[in-house]
Amino acid sequence: MPRALAATVDRITKPLFGRRGFAEGAVIGDWPSVVGTVLAQHTSPERIVFERGARREGILHLRVDGGGHATEIQHFEPQIVERINGYFGYRAVARLKLIQGPLPPRKTVSPSRPRPLGSSEEKDLEERLAGVDDDELKSALEGLGRAVLASRHEKSGR
Repeated sequence: MPRALAATVDRITKPLFGRRGFAEGAVIGDWPSVVGTVLAQHTSPERIVFERGARREGILHLRVDGGGHATEIQHFEPQIVERINGYFGYRAVARLKLIQGPLPPRKTVSPSRPRPLGSSEEKDLEERLAGVDDDELKSALEGLGRAVLASRHEKSGR
Protein backbone atom coordinates (compact mmCIF):
# COMPACT_ATOMS: atom_id res chain seq x y z
CA MET A 1 0.00 0.00 0.00
CA PRO A 2 2.71 2.60 0.82
CA ARG A 3 4.33 1.86 -2.53
CA ALA A 4 1.10 2.65 -4.35
CA LEU A 5 0.77 5.93 -2.48
CA ALA A 6 4.37 6.88 -3.32
CA ALA A 7 3.74 6.17 -6.99
CA THR A 8 0.58 8.28 -6.93
CA VAL A 9 2.29 11.19 -5.18
CA ASP A 10 5.19 11.00 -7.64
CA ARG A 11 2.78 10.99 -10.59
CA ILE A 12 0.99 14.07 -9.22
CA THR A 13 4.05 16.08 -8.16
CA LYS A 14 6.39 15.26 -11.06
CA PRO A 15 4.70 17.67 -13.53
CA LEU A 16 4.60 20.43 -10.91
CA PHE A 17 8.24 20.04 -9.92
CA GLY A 18 9.22 19.53 -13.57
CA ARG A 19 7.85 22.98 -14.42
CA ARG A 20 10.01 24.37 -11.61
CA GLY A 21 13.08 22.65 -13.09
CA PHE A 22 13.17 19.79 -10.59
CA ALA A 23 13.28 16.54 -12.48
CA GLU A 24 13.22 14.86 -9.10
CA GLY A 25 10.92 16.76 -6.74
CA ALA A 26 12.22 14.86 -3.72
CA VAL A 27 15.17 17.28 -3.48
CA ILE A 28 12.81 19.82 -1.95
CA GLY A 29 11.74 17.44 0.79
CA ASP A 30 15.28 16.12 1.19
CA TRP A 31 16.84 19.59 1.23
CA PRO A 32 18.10 19.33 4.84
CA SER A 33 19.86 16.05 4.10
CA VAL A 34 21.32 17.45 0.86
CA VAL A 35 22.87 20.64 2.27
CA GLY A 36 22.74 20.02 6.02
CA THR A 37 20.24 21.20 8.60
CA VAL A 38 21.96 24.52 9.34
CA LEU A 39 21.98 25.72 5.72
CA ALA A 40 18.52 24.28 5.10
CA GLN A 41 17.09 26.43 7.89
CA HIS A 42 18.09 29.55 5.96
CA THR A 43 17.60 28.43 2.35
CA SER A 44 14.93 27.00 0.09
CA PRO A 45 15.43 25.72 -3.48
CA GLU A 46 13.02 27.40 -5.89
CA ARG A 47 13.83 26.04 -9.35
CA ILE A 48 16.59 24.91 -11.66
CA VAL A 49 16.90 26.78 -14.93
CA PHE A 50 18.52 24.93 -17.82
CA GLU A 51 19.54 26.13 -21.25
CA ARG A 52 16.93 25.31 -23.87
CA GLY A 53 16.93 21.58 -24.60
CA ALA A 54 19.43 20.78 -21.85
CA ARG A 55 18.90 18.97 -18.55
CA ARG A 56 22.43 19.40 -17.20
CA GLU A 57 24.53 22.17 -15.67
CA GLY A 58 21.59 24.37 -14.76
CA ILE A 59 21.36 27.31 -12.40
CA LEU A 60 19.69 26.58 -9.08
CA HIS A 61 17.63 29.54 -7.88
CA LEU A 62 18.02 29.43 -4.13
CA ARG A 63 16.02 31.63 -1.75
CA VAL A 64 18.10 32.83 1.22
CA ASP A 65 16.52 34.45 4.26
CA GLY A 66 19.10 37.13 4.97
CA GLY A 67 22.19 39.00 3.78
CA GLY A 68 24.57 37.36 6.24
CA HIS A 69 23.49 33.93 5.13
CA ALA A 70 23.81 34.87 1.47
CA THR A 71 27.48 35.69 2.00
CA GLU A 72 28.01 32.33 3.68
CA ILE A 73 26.20 30.51 0.85
CA GLN A 74 28.42 32.27 -1.72
CA HIS A 75 31.50 31.14 0.17
CA PHE A 76 30.33 27.50 0.23
CA GLU A 77 28.84 27.46 -3.29
CA PRO A 78 31.28 24.87 -4.73
CA GLN A 79 30.57 22.45 -1.87
CA ILE A 80 26.80 23.03 -2.07
CA VAL A 81 26.78 22.46 -5.84
CA GLU A 82 28.80 19.27 -5.35
CA ARG A 83 26.32 17.98 -2.74
CA ILE A 84 23.34 18.78 -4.96
CA ASN A 85 24.92 16.99 -7.92
CA GLY A 86 25.77 14.06 -5.66
CA TYR A 87 22.10 13.90 -4.71
CA PHE A 88 20.97 13.88 -8.35
CA GLY A 89 23.73 11.52 -9.45
CA TYR A 90 24.83 13.73 -12.34
CA ARG A 91 25.92 17.34 -12.92
CA ALA A 92 22.42 18.84 -12.74
CA VAL A 93 23.61 22.17 -11.28
CA ALA A 94 26.60 24.25 -12.36
CA ARG A 95 26.02 27.28 -10.13
CA LEU A 96 23.64 29.00 -7.73
CA LYS A 97 21.61 32.17 -8.14
CA LEU A 98 20.78 33.58 -4.73
CA ILE A 99 17.47 35.34 -4.12
CA GLN A 100 17.20 37.15 -0.80
CA GLY A 101 13.84 37.21 0.90
CA PRO A 102 11.64 35.40 3.39
CA LEU A 103 11.47 31.65 3.13
CA PRO A 104 8.17 29.89 2.53
CA PRO A 105 6.60 28.53 5.72
CA ARG A 106 7.78 25.06 6.61
CA LYS A 107 5.47 22.32 7.75
CA THR A 108 6.56 20.85 11.03
CA VAL A 109 5.64 17.31 11.88
CA SER A 110 5.77 16.37 15.51
CA PRO A 111 6.84 12.79 16.03
CA SER A 112 4.12 10.58 17.41
CA ARG A 113 4.78 8.62 20.55
CA PRO A 114 4.60 4.87 20.09
CA ARG A 115 1.93 3.08 22.06
CA PRO A 116 3.00 1.23 25.19
CA LEU A 117 3.72 -2.46 24.63
CA GLY A 118 1.59 -5.14 26.21
CA SER A 119 3.09 -7.42 28.87
CA SER A 120 3.56 -10.31 26.42
CA GLU A 121 5.31 -7.98 23.95
CA GLU A 122 7.55 -6.61 26.72
CA LYS A 123 8.48 -10.17 27.75
CA ASP A 124 9.15 -11.21 24.14
CA LEU A 125 11.36 -8.17 23.53
CA GLU A 126 13.26 -8.74 26.76
CA GLU A 127 13.89 -12.40 25.83
CA ARG A 128 15.13 -11.48 22.36
CA LEU A 129 17.59 -8.94 23.79
CA ALA A 130 18.85 -11.14 26.66
CA GLY A 131 21.93 -12.25 24.73
CA VAL A 132 23.11 -8.73 23.85
CA ASP A 133 25.99 -7.72 26.14
CA ASP A 134 26.75 -4.22 24.83
CA ASP A 135 24.49 -1.80 26.77
CA GLU A 136 24.52 0.86 24.06
CA LEU A 137 23.62 -1.64 21.34
CA LYS A 138 20.98 -3.23 23.57
CA SER A 139 19.37 0.16 24.20
CA ALA A 140 19.28 0.96 20.48
CA LEU A 141 17.81 -2.44 19.62
CA GLU A 142 15.22 -2.08 22.36
CA GLY A 143 14.08 1.27 20.94
CA LEU A 144 13.90 -0.21 17.45
CA GLY A 145 12.03 -3.26 18.73
CA ARG A 146 9.49 -1.10 20.55
CA ALA A 147 8.88 0.98 17.43
CA VAL A 148 8.45 -2.08 15.21
CA LEU A 149 6.13 -3.86 17.63
CA ALA A 150 4.05 -0.71 18.15
CA SER A 151 3.70 -0.10 14.41
CA ARG A 152 2.72 -3.73 13.74
CA HIS A 153 -0.06 -3.41 16.25
CA GLU A 154 -1.32 -0.14 14.72
CA LYS A 155 -1.21 -1.50 11.14
CA SER A 156 -3.14 -4.64 12.02
CA GLY A 157 -5.89 -2.50 13.55
CA ARG A 158 -5.83 -4.21 16.94
